Amino acid sequence: MRLQRGLHRWAVTVTAASVAALGLVVGQSTAANAAAGCDVTYSANSWTSSPGQGGFTANITLKNTGDPISSWTLAFDYPTSGQKYTPSGWGANWSQSGTRVTGTSMPWNGSLSTGASVSVGFNGTWSGTNPNPTSFSVNGNTCGGVNPTTPSVVTSPSSVAVNEGGTATFTAKLSSAPSSNVTVTTTRTSGDTDLSVSAGGSLTFTPSNWNTAQTVTLAAAQDSDTTAGTASFTVGGTGVTAATLSATEVDDDAVVEQSIIVTPTSVTVPEGSTATYSVRLASQPSSNVTVTSTAGSGDANITVSSGASLTFTSSNWNTAQTVTLAAAQDSDTANGSRTITVASSGLTSRTVTATEADDDDTGTPGGHVENPYSGATGYVNPDWKAKAQAEPGGSAVANTSTAVWLDRIAAIEGANGAMGLREHLDEAVRQDAANGSTPLTVQFVIYDLPNRDCSALASNGELRISENGFNRYKTEYIDPIASIMSDSAYSNLRIVTIIEPDSLPNLITNINKFADCQEANGPGGYVDGVRYALNKLHAMSNVYTYIDAAHHAWLGWDSNFGPSVDLFYNTVSGTTAGVDSVDGFIVNTANYSATTEPYFTINSTVNGQSVRQSKWVDWNYYVDEKTFATALRSALIGKGFRQGLGMLIDTSRNGWGGSARPSGPSTSTNVDEFVNDSRVDRRIHAGNWCNQSGAGMGERPTASPAAGFDAYVWIKPPGESDGSSEEIDNDEGKRLDRMCDPTYHGNELNGNNLTGALPDAPLSGRWFSAQFRELLANAYPPIN
Repeated sequence: MRLQRGLHRWAVTVTAASVAALGLVVGQSTAANAAAGCDVTYSANSWTSSPGQGGFTANITLKNTGDPISSWTLAFDYPTSGQKYTPSGWGANWSQSGTRVTGTSMPWNGSLSTGASVSVGFNGTWSGTNPNPTSFSVNGNTCGGVNPTTPSVVTSPSSVAVNEGGTATFTAKLSSAPSSNVTVTTTRTSGDTDLSVSAGGSLTFTPSNWNTAQTVTLAAAQDSDTTAGTASFTVGGTGVTAATLSATEVDDDAVVEQSIIVTPTSVTVPEGSTATYSVRLASQPSSNVTVTSTAGSGDANITVSSGASLTFTSSNWNTAQTVTLAAAQDSDTANGSRTITVASSGLTSRTVTATEADDDDTGTPGGHVENPYSGATGYVNPDWKAKAQAEPGGSAVANTSTAVWLDRIAAIEGANGAMGLREHLDEAVRQDAANGSTPLTVQFVIYDLPNRDCSALASNGELRISENGFNRYKTEYIDPIASIMSDSAYSNLRIVTIIEPDSLPNLITNINKFADCQEANGPGGYVDGVRYALNKLHAMSNVYTYIDAAHHAWLGWDSNFGPSVDLFYNTVSGTTAGVDSVDGFIVNTANYSATTEPYFTINSTVNGQSVRQSKWVDWNYYVDEKTFATALRSALIGKGFRQGLGMLIDTSRNGWGGSARPSGPSTSTNVDEFVNDSRVDRRIHAGNWCNQSGAGMGERPTASPAAGFDAYVWIKPPGESDGSSEEIDNDEGKRLDRMCDPTYHGNELNGNNLTGALPDAPLSGRWFSAQFRELLANAYPPIN
């Protein structure tokens, strides 16, 4: 059902050397007379841990410019004997003898067609200095002299609109690292002279900041004409390929460009609770703008509880700010409404219609609240409850709320004797009726994208992009789910949907490793699928959407973290409702990472060494899920998501109690020993994800456990397998993934360690009694 890719590489590029050769004779892995050619780009960052020594990460791209090859061996010599490969690499089987480093292709990336590239790399240490190698060979043939790849200027966006009398911005960065500092200037080459560069006209990119976007500001002069002119700008410099940008003046004599944007313009406020809408400006103001929300005519029970006065500046004008409405608790059964006026001096006002959802009238559907878990009871899945109760001691947790996984089309109607979606919702209505006036939250995992779980086998899905998978996903999976959930019989339920675990994160880390992930990155793939699901589900006011955001040991490196934020924003902003189509994000779905490491933080040091230097942390910027989720939420809001964004952590299997749990921090002065002895996460490697031995149930589902968190939840029902430990015939598309085999000695993603998986595991999603009993015994906090 749910799997995890494990520990992923981190990398920052600061220097580069590229060598190319044409017309070489390829080694024995190709045809005897094949024409060979290669282009190898090497880049590395370097840091100092103590005077005269430190570490580095090498990133290498091998491009085949000759005939196709079926495997490759890359070799080079480091200029000094102090440069050492450490056993931590990706994309190749690495080794070092003296100064010579050799990398041989993996089974999945050895075949390179003409023009194809593969990216590989490793971590290392240095003493003295850390110069780049200058000569490379591929399949025993030496590549030619130094021939650096020319970086290109990349602008975002490629065209901008500038309000007359105002400014607009774009960002620029380079496509690859330069060999030395590069100055990039922005110059108007043609068009409307009212448009000019007001700031950032000259930017400096170095071998260390080439991939950091820098800002250029354009200005449009105020005049009396009504012409909306355009101009072209060249963004370039010596040693780089320039970019061209188009700018258009928005003339304020012809249009009113400044306005208040309110989303949504109609909200439902549950009696005794709250609801929100967001406010931002359409364009950058020249001075501060105050926007007020005032309750007008209508139901006096509805009031503005926070955000009545908001200030927008030239820097935060496009960041949505939240206004919260409250509905007082009373004894009537009326569902009144009230008009809220959103206004600012000199601008056209907007209105929001707020309707009270009266909880004394059980026939009235509840509205969309800020946190669906707040003040609510969780749905207990009868299927899971019966299995839990049948296990020794299982009655102690059998009434815990867990999610229902809709992991294939057949699950909508019910498969293998399990309840279907409508049956679960009918049972939720029954539990809600027995619950009195307290609302009930029921959770469903939406999990059937075409090319699902593209980088592993245990949870491969039934749909393929190449076999009309996207259309089937829409018409046979999402549409029926939305149709059932929209039934008015379920309108009082708070329906939480967890959107497609493992999907978008795979597009960050695995598109260069797996063909299925590359295909999932295109039309009809993960982005299109997630957008379609959000559009359908968000349209129902009592349905809540949370997107899966992997976990800290997947996206916690800076090379993964920032691109993930960008991908999440670009995906969600492309929906009909934009960023308002999601209520939040969830981390650690069906995984084992600790919510909090109590005995060390990312800032801890041991004998002068940061814990980031330990093999366990491996230069990640986070050591647990709470710090990762907090930072992710902040970055998402900074990118443009709403201020009320809520985070979830799946704590169903990350308790790590039992006798192996440390009782305090280690006293070791060795950083590896300190981290290994102090961490409560007792996995062999943070990349291990399947049926982990020694794991325990974590914190029980809890609403609002910390600022910015909507809840700790049990999304993966304890006792449901992650994947089979051996090949089992099935019609669900699920296969043996060796990471579920306890005898497998791993791969590059888990440092070639044992998997730590329990033996005799059934197919993913099937009941695994031995796992449930161990999770119960090792629960933390303990279960009595």
